[in-house]
Amino acid sequence: MNYPKRKQIILQKLSADGEVDIKQLAAELETSEITIRRDLNQLADDGLLYRTHGGAMKVNPHEVPHEFVNKVAKNVEAKDKICRAAAKEIQDGDIIFMDCGSTVYRLCQFIKNKKIKVITNSLPVVFELQHSQVSINVIGGEFNAERQAVHGKIADEHIARYKATKAFLGVDGISRNGLFANSELEADITEAFAKQSERTYLLCDETKIGKETYLRFGDLKMIDVLVTNSVSEEIAYIEKQGIGFILV
Repeated sequence: MNYPKRKQIILQKLSADGEVDIKQLAAELETSEITIRRDLNQLADDGLLYRTHGGAMKVNPHEVPHEFVNKVAKNVEAKDKICRAAAKEIQDGDIIFMDCGSTVYRLCQFIKNKKIKVITNSLPVVFELQHSQVSINVIGGEFNAERQAVHGKIADEHIARYKATKAFLGVDGISRNGLFANSELEADITEAFAKQSERTYLLCDETKIGKETYLRFGDLKMIDVLVTNSVSEEIAYIEKQGIGFILV
Protein backbone atom coordinates (compact mmCIF):
# COMPACT_ATOMS: atom_id res chain seq x y z
CA MET A 1 0.00 0.00 0.00
CA ASN A 2 1.44 3.39 -0.99
CA TYR A 3 1.75 6.47 1.22
CA PRO A 4 -1.27 8.42 -0.16
CA LYS A 5 -3.54 5.46 0.61
CA ARG A 6 -2.05 4.97 4.10
CA LYS A 7 -2.40 8.71 4.73
CA GLN A 8 -6.09 8.60 3.84
CA ILE A 9 -6.75 5.67 6.17
CA ILE A 10 -4.75 7.20 9.04
CA LEU A 11 -6.62 10.51 8.78
CA GLN A 12 -9.97 8.72 8.62
CA LYS A 13 -9.16 6.78 11.79
CA LEU A 14 -8.03 9.98 13.51
CA SER A 15 -11.27 11.69 12.54
CA ALA A 16 -13.34 8.81 13.88
CA ASP A 17 -11.36 7.87 17.04
CA GLY A 18 -9.37 10.98 17.88
CA GLU A 19 -6.12 9.02 18.17
CA VAL A 20 -4.17 6.18 16.56
CA ASP A 21 -1.59 3.65 17.76
CA ILE A 22 1.53 2.72 15.77
CA LYS A 23 1.39 -1.00 16.54
CA GLN A 24 -2.31 -1.23 15.70
CA LEU A 25 -1.89 0.73 12.47
CA ALA A 26 1.03 -1.44 11.38
CA ALA A 27 -1.07 -4.57 11.90
CA GLU A 28 -4.16 -3.20 10.15
CA LEU A 29 -2.24 -1.80 7.18
CA GLU A 30 0.07 -4.82 7.00
CA THR A 31 3.26 -2.78 7.06
CA SER A 32 6.16 -2.16 9.44
CA GLU A 33 6.06 0.04 12.53
CA ILE A 34 9.00 1.98 11.06
CA THR A 35 6.89 2.87 8.02
CA ILE A 36 3.95 3.97 10.16
CA ARG A 37 6.21 6.05 12.39
CA ARG A 38 7.63 7.76 9.30
CA ASP A 39 4.10 8.37 7.97
CA LEU A 40 3.00 9.95 11.26
CA ASN A 41 6.07 12.17 11.40
CA GLN A 42 5.36 13.37 7.85
CA LEU A 43 1.73 14.09 8.70
CA ALA A 44 2.83 15.97 11.81
CA ASP A 45 5.21 18.07 9.71
CA ASP A 46 2.24 18.88 7.47
CA GLY A 47 0.24 20.00 10.51
CA LEU A 48 -2.36 17.22 10.10
CA LEU A 49 -1.88 15.49 13.45
CA TYR A 50 -0.13 15.72 16.81
CA ARG A 51 2.51 13.05 17.48
CA THR A 52 2.37 11.30 20.82
CA HIS A 53 4.48 8.57 22.39
CA GLY A 54 3.42 5.45 20.50
CA GLY A 55 1.00 7.10 18.10
CA ALA A 56 -0.77 10.33 17.24
CA MET A 57 -3.76 12.49 18.17
CA LYS A 58 -6.10 14.62 16.09
CA VAL A 59 -5.22 18.29 15.92
CA ASN A 60 -7.80 20.80 17.06
CA PRO A 61 -7.18 23.71 14.67
CA HIS A 62 -8.98 26.14 17.00
CA GLU A 63 -6.55 25.51 19.84
CA VAL A 64 -2.98 24.75 18.78
CA PRO A 65 -1.58 26.17 15.52
CA HIS A 66 0.18 23.87 13.09
CA GLU A 67 3.53 25.62 13.54
CA PHE A 68 3.57 24.89 17.27
CA VAL A 69 2.30 21.33 16.77
CA ASN A 70 5.12 20.63 14.32
CA LYS A 71 7.74 21.83 16.80
CA VAL A 72 6.21 19.75 19.58
CA ALA A 73 6.28 16.67 17.32
CA LYS A 74 10.08 16.72 16.99
CA ASN A 75 12.00 14.26 19.21
CA VAL A 76 8.70 13.33 20.84
CA GLU A 77 9.89 10.16 22.59
CA ALA A 78 12.89 11.88 24.17
CA LYS A 79 10.77 14.85 25.26
CA ASP A 80 8.20 12.56 26.88
CA LYS A 81 10.88 10.72 28.85
CA ILE A 82 12.30 14.05 30.04
CA CYS A 83 8.87 15.36 31.04
CA ARG A 84 7.86 12.14 32.81
CA ALA A 85 10.98 12.44 34.96
CA ALA A 86 10.33 16.15 35.56
CA ALA A 87 6.73 15.43 36.64
CA LYS A 88 8.05 13.22 39.45
CA GLU A 89 9.67 16.35 40.93
CA ILE A 90 6.24 18.01 41.32
CA GLN A 91 4.13 17.44 44.43
CA ASP A 92 0.59 18.48 45.32
CA GLY A 93 0.59 22.05 46.61
CA ASP A 94 3.46 23.21 44.40
CA ILE A 95 3.24 26.51 42.53
CA ILE A 96 5.13 26.15 39.28
CA PHE A 97 6.16 28.32 36.35
CA MET A 98 5.94 26.82 32.85
CA ASP A 99 7.26 28.69 29.82
CA CYS A 100 6.22 28.37 26.17
CA GLY A 101 8.85 25.82 25.09
CA SER A 102 7.74 22.79 23.09
CA THR A 103 9.36 20.38 25.57
CA VAL A 104 7.80 22.09 28.58
CA TYR A 105 4.40 21.87 26.85
CA ARG A 106 4.67 18.07 26.84
CA LEU A 107 4.93 18.15 30.64
CA CYS A 108 1.18 18.92 30.73
CA GLN A 109 0.11 15.33 30.05
CA PHE A 110 1.93 14.10 33.17
CA ILE A 111 0.63 16.66 35.68
CA LYS A 112 -3.10 16.89 34.95
CA ASN A 113 -4.07 14.98 38.09
CA LYS A 114 -1.82 16.96 40.42
CA LYS A 115 -3.34 19.57 42.75
CA ILE A 116 -0.97 22.37 41.85
CA LYS A 117 -0.99 25.92 40.49
CA VAL A 118 0.62 26.60 37.11
CA ILE A 119 1.66 30.13 36.14
CA THR A 120 2.42 30.32 32.41
CA ASN A 121 2.78 32.59 29.39
CA SER A 122 1.88 29.73 27.01
CA LEU A 123 -1.62 29.45 25.53
CA PRO A 124 -1.11 25.78 24.48
CA VAL A 125 -0.31 24.97 28.12
CA VAL A 126 -3.52 26.71 29.18
CA PHE A 127 -5.59 24.78 26.61
CA GLU A 128 -4.02 21.48 27.63
CA LEU A 129 -4.58 21.94 31.37
CA GLN A 130 -7.92 23.75 31.36
CA HIS A 131 -10.09 20.73 32.29
CA SER A 132 -7.71 19.16 34.80
CA GLN A 133 -6.98 19.30 38.53
CA VAL A 134 -4.47 22.09 37.89
CA SER A 135 -5.23 25.70 38.80
CA ILE A 136 -4.00 28.07 36.06
CA ASN A 137 -2.74 31.63 36.16
CA VAL A 138 -2.08 33.27 32.76
CA ILE A 139 0.62 35.91 32.41
CA GLY A 140 -0.54 39.12 30.74
CA GLY A 141 1.29 41.08 28.06
CA GLU A 142 1.85 41.21 24.30
CA PHE A 143 0.68 38.14 22.39
CA ASN A 144 3.11 36.43 19.98
CA ALA A 145 1.07 34.47 17.42
CA GLU A 146 3.99 32.39 16.12
CA ARG A 147 4.96 31.17 19.59
CA GLN A 148 1.38 31.19 20.91
CA ALA A 149 2.71 32.93 23.99
CA VAL A 150 2.78 36.24 25.86
CA HIS A 151 5.98 38.28 26.09
CA GLY A 152 7.18 41.78 26.74
CA LYS A 153 7.80 44.25 29.56
CA ILE A 154 4.31 43.89 31.05
CA ALA A 155 4.70 40.10 31.12
CA ASP A 156 8.03 40.44 32.96
CA GLU A 157 6.42 42.82 35.49
CA HIS A 158 3.52 40.38 35.96
CA ILE A 159 5.89 37.50 36.68
CA ALA A 160 7.75 39.63 39.26
CA ARG A 161 4.57 39.71 41.36
CA TYR A 162 4.71 35.94 41.97
CA LYS A 163 6.91 33.42 43.76
CA ALA A 164 6.96 29.80 42.66
CA THR A 165 8.33 26.70 44.31
CA LYS A 166 9.60 25.37 40.96
CA ALA A 167 10.06 26.56 37.38
CA PHE A 168 10.17 24.28 34.33
CA LEU A 169 11.84 26.01 31.43
CA GLY A 170 13.40 25.41 28.04
CA VAL A 171 16.15 27.10 26.05
CA ASP A 172 17.33 26.99 22.45
CA GLY A 173 20.78 25.89 23.53
CA ILE A 174 22.96 25.17 26.54
CA SER A 175 26.72 24.72 26.65
CA ARG A 176 29.60 25.19 29.08
CA ASN A 177 29.42 28.86 28.08
CA GLY A 178 25.88 29.35 29.38
CA LEU A 179 22.26 29.53 28.20
CA PHE A 180 21.27 30.58 24.69
CA ALA A 181 18.07 31.76 22.98
CA ASN A 182 16.86 32.74 19.52
CA SER A 183 14.72 35.57 20.85
CA GLU A 184 15.37 38.38 23.33
CA LEU A 185 11.71 38.28 24.38
CA GLU A 186 11.87 34.60 25.29
CA ALA A 187 15.20 35.11 27.05
CA ASP A 188 13.62 37.84 29.19
CA ILE A 189 10.74 35.52 30.15
CA THR A 190 13.11 32.69 31.04
CA GLU A 191 15.16 35.01 33.26
CA ALA A 192 12.03 36.38 34.92
CA PHE A 193 10.68 32.92 35.73
CA ALA A 194 14.04 31.68 37.04
CA LYS A 195 14.48 34.74 39.26
CA GLN A 196 11.11 34.23 40.97
CA SER A 197 11.45 30.47 41.52
CA GLU A 198 12.93 28.64 44.48
CA ARG A 199 14.17 25.83 42.22
CA THR A 200 14.61 25.97 38.44
CA TYR A 201 14.51 22.93 36.16
CA LEU A 202 15.76 23.09 32.58
CA LEU A 203 14.20 20.51 30.23
CA CYS A 204 16.49 19.84 27.24
CA ASP A 205 16.71 16.96 24.82
CA GLU A 206 20.09 16.08 23.34
CA THR A 207 19.65 18.38 20.32
CA LYS A 208 19.96 21.43 22.61
CA ILE A 209 23.10 20.28 24.45
CA GLY A 210 26.25 22.00 23.24
CA LYS A 211 24.23 24.27 20.96
CA GLU A 212 24.94 28.00 20.94
CA THR A 213 22.83 30.64 19.19
CA TYR A 214 23.57 34.31 18.60
CA LEU A 215 22.14 35.33 21.98
CA ARG A 216 23.77 34.23 25.21
CA PHE A 217 21.47 35.45 27.96
CA GLY A 218 22.45 33.67 31.15
CA ASP A 219 25.01 31.73 33.16
CA LEU A 220 24.66 28.07 34.06
CA LYS A 221 24.08 29.14 37.66
CA MET A 222 20.63 30.36 36.60
CA ILE A 223 19.40 26.76 36.75
CA ASP A 224 19.37 24.24 39.58
CA VAL A 225 18.58 21.00 37.75
CA LEU A 226 19.08 19.89 34.14
CA VAL A 227 16.75 17.11 32.93
CA THR A 228 18.03 15.56 29.70
CA ASN A 229 18.67 12.40 27.70
CA SER A 230 22.23 13.43 26.80
CA VAL A 231 25.42 11.93 28.24
CA SER A 232 27.89 14.09 26.30
CA GLU A 233 31.13 15.65 27.52
CA GLU A 234 29.26 18.95 27.67
CA ILE A 235 26.89 17.44 30.23
CA ALA A 236 29.81 16.17 32.32
CA TYR A 237 31.23 19.70 32.43
CA ILE A 238 27.87 21.23 33.38
CA GLU A 239 27.41 18.69 36.18
CA LYS A 240 30.83 19.57 37.58
CA GLN A 241 29.66 23.17 37.97
CA GLY A 242 27.27 22.05 40.73
CA ILE A 243 24.18 21.80 38.53
CA GLY A 244 21.79 18.99 39.49
CA PHE A 245 21.39 16.38 36.78
CA ILE A 246 18.55 13.97 35.95
CA LEU A 247 19.33 11.56 33.11
CA VAL A 248 16.46 9.76 31.37
